[in-house]
Formats: sequence, structure tokens, C-alpha cells
Amino acid sequence: MALALEDRAMKDDIMLGDTPKARRRRSRVQGMQTAGRLWKHSTLADIDGLITPDEIPDLFTFTLVRNPWDRIVSYYHWLRDRSFDHPAVRLSQSLSFTDFLNHAHTRLSLSAAPFAFYMTDIRGQERCNAYIRLEHFAKDAAPLWDHLGFELTLGHENRSNRVDYQRYYSDADRALVADLCAADIARFGYSFD
Repeated sequence: MALALEDRAMKDDIMLGDTPKARRRRSRVQGMQTAGRLWKHSTLADIDGLITPDEIPDLFTFTLVRNPWDRIVSYYHWLRDRSFDHPAVRLSQSLSFTDFLNHAHTRLSLSAAPFAFYMTDIRGQERCNAYIRLEHFAKDAAPLWDHLGFELTLGHENRSNRVDYQRYYSDADRALVADLCAADIARFGYSFD
């Protein structure tokens, strides 16, 4: 999505992320005083200072969401290939999937940040025009296409080469994710299968 959107970015647009154009524009936000970190996973609360909560209603805010069981397996494998210093990286590289999932750090991280967390502003108000489920992309992206006035052609970047996520889970691990991610599962109609 970010790569497709960056092709249409105007020269004064601010971009947060790791796409080529966003990397070239990082200097535009360096030194800005914001409530949190400016990066590709910034929350609406994090970007306070870059924009104000009063400006958010004038924007079309959206995010991509994914089946939690699939997302966690993807996250685990992504972390295993990283080399930066972070507790989650170290855990993924030293633990099996089940031990990583059941570790207190992972459990806290998953339960503390449901999808709505990212779309909640500094005042605690959720502000999302569209949650786009990857599994229902064509349907869920319709409000975004309506807003833009055109549809984007999306490639499949960062494709992983692993077995289906279901094969990673024991019954206990499956139930743990159902508990940790209960709000997202209920809100977006996810199931393990």
C-alpha cells in the first residue's frame, strides 16, 4: 500500500515509513517535537505535534489489519531475520514460536496494542475512516478508493516463504491468541481458520 501511495505523493507531502521516497524525505520530520516516535507504525497519538487532533477530522485516516493468528506468525518470522537490538528480536531468535508467543514480553505487547490503539489520537478518540482487512481487501478498500477518486494497483511486497500459520499453533497457543486479541477478533470477524 505504501509503495502504491508514494507514486502519487506530492512534493510537499510528509511520508513516514521505509519506502524509497519516505526514506528520502525523513529530513523533513527530523527534530520535530511530537508526542511519540515518527515511523511507519506511528499511532495517531504519536504524530501529535506533526498534526493536531483538530486537523484529523479533515483527513482520511485508514489502516490495514490482518488476522491476528497469521500476523503473529508473520511477525515472529520477520523478527528472526532482523539484526537490530530489540527485546522482541532477541526473543524470536532464541525461542521456538510457542515459547516466543507465551513469553511475558510478547503477551504484553499483543494485548496492549489492538488495531484501534494505532488509530486513537492524543485525546483518546478513535479516528479511523477505514479499517481495511487484508483478507477482504477489495471490499474494505472501497471507502479509500472513493475518497481518492481512483484505485491503486498493489503488488505483493515482502512475501514470506513459510507454511500456513495454522500449523504453528497448539490448541493452547490458539486459545492464548484468542484471549490476547479478543477485541480485534470480535470487531473484525476473525477466526482461526
